[in-house]
Amino acid sequence: MLSVLRNRTYRRLFTAQVVALTGTGLATVALALLAYDLAGPDAGSVLGTALAVKMVAYVVIAPAVGAVADRLPRRALLVGSDLTRAGVALLLPFVDQIWQVYVLIFLLQAASAAFTPTFQAVVPDVLPAESDYTRALSLSRLAYDLESLFSPALAAALLSLVTYNWLFLGTTAGFLASAALVVSAVLPKALVATAPRTGSVYARATAGTRLFLAVPQLRALLALDLAVAAAGATVTVNTVVYVRDLLGRGAADVPLALGAFGAGSMTVALLVPRILDRVPDRTVMLRGALLLTVVFIALGAITSVDNGSWRWPGLLASWAAFGAACSMVLTPTGRLIRRAAPAEERTSAFAAQFSLSHSCWLLTYPLAGRLGATAGLGSAVLALGAVALAAGLLAVRLWPAGEAAPAEHEHADLPAGHPHVTDARRVGGGWRHSHRPLFDGLHGQPVPSHGCGSAQ
Repeated sequence: MLSVLRNRTYRRLFTAQVVALTGTGLATVALALLAYDLAGPDAGSVLGTALAVKMVAYVVIAPAVGAVADRLPRRALLVGSDLTRAGVALLLPFVDQIWQVYVLIFLLQAASAAFTPTFQAVVPDVLPAESDYTRALSLSRLAYDLESLFSPALAAALLSLVTYNWLFLGTTAGFLASAALVVSAVLPKALVATAPRTGSVYARATAGTRLFLAVPQLRALLALDLAVAAAGATVTVNTVVYVRDLLGRGAADVPLALGAFGAGSMTVALLVPRILDRVPDRTVMLRGALLLTVVFIALGAITSVDNGSWRWPGLLASWAAFGAACSMVLTPTGRLIRRAAPAEERTSAFAAQFSLSHSCWLLTYPLAGRLGATAGLGSAVLALGAVALAAGLLAVRLWPAGEAAPAEHEHADLPAGHPHVTDARRVGGGWRHSHRPLFDGLHGQPVPSHGCGSAQ
């Protein structure tokens, strides 16, 4: 997996992602402490509202970025987003009103909604070979999981030396370092569409969403995102309730439970590249979604039983299984989008995925929190488990079975150096190679068993 880090450009981009994630993790801890200073016992309400503001920024801003991404240099968009995030983080220590928190969080997350889809669209151009790109996706998944474990530990160590306001400076430093690494990386030129994008701003902003609705695999991906959001919201929102109230354990066991979720996710992320070499994406992702339902059933048993020493290890096992199942769905996601979207439309497609997936979280976060608080954990498990089951079954129905095997074919109209033919061999007047079906502008319809283009 680490072999992709030999690529100098990707190595710098991946390092930029890691340091930015670390900075974001420090900001999460500092923001919780800032909310407590401003609101005292109502800090949870402030953080809940800030989380909703974050999701709204993701849902609204990402499609807008997709509409204009093809008109902006990618490096400028990435660096500008990092500098905006650094500037906002620098302002957070000076906040003395709750409304100021909401405004700055919106600006911070709006910049993230511009950065993340653009970054995701650059990586396939840097690593055009599918095997390398799959390993990059696994590394990205590992980076997110390690951040969730490492950043709180780093924040705890720093808080023993400084006040929480200094953590925001760490966040600023992370974003500035990310911007510097992006500037130092030699990014491949974005491919220009063969025809200029036309239509209203609204039409361009919704182009990625229309792509998702047009391609069966991407329609299924939307359902899979909802299943993952149901499980993720259960873990994110109700872990502290399970550990402290239901099981009566100490505060130190809360990060241990969250760590079990991260460990399950990381384990699968390490295994996925080898698995996908032998097993179709459809099989891995759909089984991951259906596994979520099985885990919800086990969690229902833990929730309904009044006592038993097995419940704590059972909760850890359930959280690890949730993490593993979510990783089975999330890690290959970039491969589906890469196959579905022409290179010049990838930022728009990734922006649509970013927005639509966070719309799912915007639904499941309050469902997990409100049901858990008002109707009890059992009702929350039942409702979110039903959501996960329905979404998983819908994905099975939407994603056609019998995914085609790699097919050898030729491209007669692509120039030397085009990213798509990096791994191809020269044959006559074209390039010959093989891969699984792609739905992009280079192939039109899925690659049939006899090839595409000028296949012989």
